[in-house]
This record gives sequence, C-alpha cells and structure tokens, in this order.
Amino acid sequence: MPLPFLTADRAFDASAEDIALPFDDHDDWRRPYRPGPWRVAAAAFLLLFASFILLAGMIIAFAGAVPGAVVCLGLALVVIACALRLLRIGAWVSRHGVRRVGFFTTTTVPWDQVAAVRTVQQPVKWLGFPRTVQGQALIVVRRGGEAVPPLLTDSNADFLTRGEAFDRAADAVEAWGDEYRRD
Repeated sequence: MPLPFLTADRAFDASAEDIALPFDDHDDWRRPYRPGPWRVAAAAFLLLFASFILLAGMIIAFAGAVPGAVVCLGLALVVIACALRLLRIGAWVSRHGVRRVGFFTTTTVPWDQVAAVRTVQQPVKWLGFPRTVQGQALIVVRRGGEAVPPLLTDSNADFLTRGEAFDRAADAVEAWGDEYRRD
C-alpha cells in the first residue's frame, strides 16, 4: 500500500539519495547533504539542556525572583541560538558560489574566483577538536592561491564513520563547481 504523504517529493521507487528536485532554485543557498548524526545529537542535547534551563527559570519566576528568571531565560536563548548555529555549520552551494559556514565565521567564495574544487588526503581535525587524524578533505583552490579552510572532512560531525556520505557530498559540491565555475 503506497502512502502518498511519503512520496510527495519523489517517486515511490526512487532511492533516498540527496538529489536536487526539478523545482529547486539554484540561486538559493543549499547544503548538498544532510547534517550528520553527531551534529544532530549535539544540537538535540543543547536543546534538551535549554529546556531544563527554561524549567528552572519558570520555577524561579514562580518563587518570586524575577531577575533570576530573566537570567535563566537569557541563558536558554543563548543555548538555543548555539544549537541552531551548530545545525547550520557546513558547506553551502548556489549558483553564486560556495560558502563555508563555521560556528563564528562564514566564508563565501564566488565561482569565478575558484580555480578547482577537489578531494585531497591530508591531516584533518577529528570532530573539530585540535587532534588531527589522516583523512580526506574537500578543498577549494582559489585563483591567486589564497588559502581557504577545508569545506568538508571525513572526520567532522557530519561524516564521521559515514564514508559513503562524504563521497556523495564531495561529488555533489565538485559537480556544482564544474557546472558554475568559469575557466
């Protein structure tokens, strides 16, 4: 029995790979892969922590200490903002260029400034910690040789223990680069 609500965005027999839908606008910034389980788990933990802070703030407010409740509310809002920012981290592509979104910084490189997008073997950070391991990284080579931090690595929170997902995401970003880069 086919369920129509499960097949609204793709054919029933289509695979669950991340393929662009025909009505997708290539002018919009989009991530060519799904966030990984480590990133989603960390964000879920932060949101759970924020709910406990909000509960504590509510108890403090009912006890009559309004300044303490306001501090709890502010802290919870900061934790929620951190969880949402954590979910936005990654590589984003559009017709205009490639964007590397970090926790504190965002770097955008227009396609006309990109000389190459390729996967290389190099030491990469493990889950963003200072410890490095040998792995694969998707890098952008800019015209003029200006260095750009790796867009994706196989040891970050999106692709740790998911080698096939890293290969698919790297291929997707490279395909965007091949399509829109002007040589």
